[in-house]
Amino acid sequence: MKKVFERPKSMFPVPTHYCPGCGHGIVHRLLAEVIDEFGIRERVVGVGPVGCSVFIYNYINCDMYEAAHGRAPAIATGCKRMHPDLIVFTYQGDGDLASIGTAEIIHAANRGENITVLFLNNAIYGMTGGQMAPTTILGQKTTTSPLGRSSKREGYPIRIAEMLATLEGATYIARVSVHNPKAIIAAKRALKKAFKIQIEGLGFSLVEFLSQCPTGWGMSSREATKWVEEKMIPCFPLGEFKVPRSEKPVK
Repeated sequence: MKKVFERPKSMFPVPTHYCPGCGHGIVHRLLAEVIDEFGIRERVVGVGPVGCSVFIYNYINCDMYEAAHGRAPAIATGCKRMHPDLIVFTYQGDGDLASIGTAEIIHAANRGENITVLFLNNAIYGMTGGQMAPTTILGQKTTTSPLGRSSKREGYPIRIAEMLATLEGATYIARVSVHNPKAIIAAKRALKKAFKIQIEGLGFSLVEFLSQCPTGWGMSSREATKWVEEKMIPCFPLGEFKVPRSEKPVK
């Protein structure tokens, strides 16, 4: 029988604890595959903060730091500046990066820090009870917006990729999704490009992943993947928002 898949060596052989249908495990696998394909595992250091992102330590076989909520870019900056030969990434959710960590991510990008950021956007606070996040879309019901998010009451969802793409220091900014196989293949291409940019010393890169959260959304796994396609992607369009000057964005 022909083998069509095997566990990436940069991923620990342990069962996942994530909720059925969650996108975190998919992104973990893509990250591990990219590390393996570049052959950089002995040089990789990750930074994970608070929230569901904190569990990445259980799955990715590399050195890791734990950061305070929102502060992963600051830890990554210090590590990369002290050890420029290392490949440093952060793994952050929307409640972390787009809320308490907004200043950290904006200034790290604006300084052009040579780090790679994996940003999981599931439009909700998944670990702490399903509260409204900065990326919760208009009309979306959460435990703290039971009537649905209103622009008058809670403001508009923040589009991190578009915002960071305006900064001179940012080199590569992309938004992808992990809701179906085609999207996952495209997501890996973007993630691989982001790491390649760091390896080549070209500066700051960020890949935003639209990810389903069936438990937080109160949906089945099938309903959640459909909701990403029908609700999230129209609010957060996929694509490359900034690429190195020698390239043109892929539409």
